[in-house]
Amino acid sequence: MFADFLKRLTAPEPETLPDADARLALTALLVRVARSDGVYDEYESTRIDRIVCTRYGLSPFEGARLRADAEQLEAEAPDTVRFTRAIKDAVRYEDRIAVIESLWQVALADGARDAQEDALLRLVSNLLGISDRDSALARQRVERET
Repeated sequence: MFADFLKRLTAPEPETLPDADARLALTALLVRVARSDGVYDEYESTRIDRIVCTRYGLSPFEGARLRADAEQLEAEAPDTVRFTRAIKDAVRYEDRIAVIESLWQVALADGARDAQEDALLRLVSNLLGISDRDSALARQRVERET
């Protein structure tokens, strides 16, 4: 279903994605982080819905639909390294730093830090071109909010 989208995203020199496609790619990354610990539950999917509704000004129905599409894209997407590097090349920096906070919201949604999620967040942050310091500051902001 998303073969053409993934082909454009992983092209040698991808163009900047239109907003709708960037939303889908970044939401798929949220899903990938949520699934990284082997448990993807209703609490995490609900958190993703809230994040995308708030970030993109969507209705609950639109947010749930975006997440459902992102779940399919995530399942079809290449390995995390190629997928994340493709996002870095196609998504503006401001959107990437904002998504790190969202990724931490998902990773911390169950109230516990998991070593696999931490490792994936470090990898994803670096691959998105976000420094460890900025990622740690994003995590601290999320922890203060919860």
